[in-house]
Amino acid sequence: MIESFVFYLGLVMVIIFAIMLAKMMKIAYPILLVVAGLLISLIPGIPPIKIEPELIFIIFLPPLLYEGAFQISWKELWKMRGVTASFAFIVVFLTAIIVAFVANSYIPGFSLALGFVLGGIVSPPDAVSAGAILKYVKIPKNYTTVLEGESLLNDASSLIIFRFALVAVATGQFIWQDAAISFGWMVFGGVGIGLVLGFIFLKVHKIFPTDVNMDVILSLAAPYMMYIAAEEVHSSGVLSVVSGGLFLSVRRHQWLKTPESRLKGFNVWESFTFLINGIVFLIIGLDLPEITAGLKNEGVKISEAIGYGLIVTAILIVVRFIASYLIVLTLLIVRNFINVADPNPERKSPILFGWTGMRGVVSLAAALSIPVALENGQPFPHRDLVLFITFVVILATLIVQGLTLPALIKWLKIPVETPYHMSEKEASIVLQKGMKDVALSYLRKNFKGGHDENLYIKNMIIRWEREEGEDEESIFTLSPEGKEIYFATMEKQREWLRKENRENPLIDEEVTRLYLLKLDLEEERLRIE
Repeated sequence: MIESFVFYLGLVMVIIFAIMLAKMMKIAYPILLVVAGLLISLIPGIPPIKIEPELIFIIFLPPLLYEGAFQISWKELWKMRGVTASFAFIVVFLTAIIVAFVANSYIPGFSLALGFVLGGIVSPPDAVSAGAILKYVKIPKNYTTVLEGESLLNDASSLIIFRFALVAVATGQFIWQDAAISFGWMVFGGVGIGLVLGFIFLKVHKIFPTDVNMDVILSLAAPYMMYIAAEEVHSSGVLSVVSGGLFLSVRRHQWLKTPESRLKGFNVWESFTFLINGIVFLIIGLDLPEITAGLKNEGVKISEAIGYGLIVTAILIVVRFIASYLIVLTLLIVRNFINVADPNPERKSPILFGWTGMRGVVSLAAALSIPVALENGQPFPHRDLVLFITFVVILATLIVQGLTLPALIKWLKIPVETPYHMSEKEASIVLQKGMKDVALSYLRKNFKGGHDENLYIKNMIIRWEREEGEDEESIFTLSPEGKEIYFATMEKQREWLRKENRENPLIDEEVTRLYLLKLDLEEERLRIE
């Protein structure tokens, strides 16, 4: 028991060291973690890692999806909904279909149903990999929104394909009518359950008194409850978590009511997702011995299996490239008839989208969740080969695409600034002026009678009338009563920022959130003085 604890503690240290090394080398940390897992798995005497797929689906997937949904901008996502939905659903379905037919044609013993199992597994690109890589390069905000939004939704579409394909393999038949009803329930039931539970969590915070610790714990429990509740009634747990996370994200100042809750919740979630992201990518590398052992049992040569994996990888890349160009072409045609979010897409953008198809956590979890045996007791056909192909796809896309994507983006020279958003500097000027006007208006309206004689109110008005760059501390010393007035003023500024974010399409929500964070930090600083 103690040896196992030391081993797993060592793995945590490996994760931290690999991520620090990735930052020094300025490459995406998932790549180094997978390679580190591979190297560790080759060390003699290392205990075998037995991965239960339920652990990945239930323990790891819900918080990763929830954190992604909470961080993405609903305003930007809705603006780019057409392109995002195309990548998340149409491209995933198209990819799964083509992989299924190719696998059926070129891999001996692969039925069409088994091809769809493989297609459902490898069709969704991984959110974490692309996000980690994009931290080191700059691309237009609307492109980032599409990639983030796609990664939130494509897991649901791919897992739906995967589940139906498993049923077809097990039963030998596929009933379209039943599949259509099940598909509708998985989509609409999952979204509905997520929204209902999100509403319940919001009401609990509003009705019952909660402190900071309760707020953080409830935020950690929310994605698990959304996922498990949806899966228990055979709808999509992924869509439940995503819809519930988006619902609470838009209402984050009602969900986490105090600055302290928001700041501590942010820190807890950042550390939590940092750890579980590291664990799942390290596990991908550590699982190699188990996968190769199963492949030998199946009687397939490793060289042949690697070849199948590389063929599938090539198909995934080519299909995504073609689909990216078709989506841009459709956008150019549609803009002549209706208003679209990006009427003049960059001509090089399909190259960027086509090369951001790294696979990862969800593909591994889905492959591992394939049952060892069918209901009649027969072994599941080619289970180990599907696992190995999935591993090759993950490794090849992470290393090849992941390492070259930053260089590709620099070579494409896609302009970061777009006419659909203000620059960060322009948005900051607008927000700073608006916050200043709101503060002065609130103070003069509510304390009109005697602010000249009231030193702390006078100091607050000076603080908002001063020129940018003056020393704040020298003019900003408040009494306890003055602090409460200032906190009320800050709350008015928060309300204005949220309203401006909703109503001004030119302001990037990321900039607005930065100013909301500054207000929370300033309030907490004053409360502990």
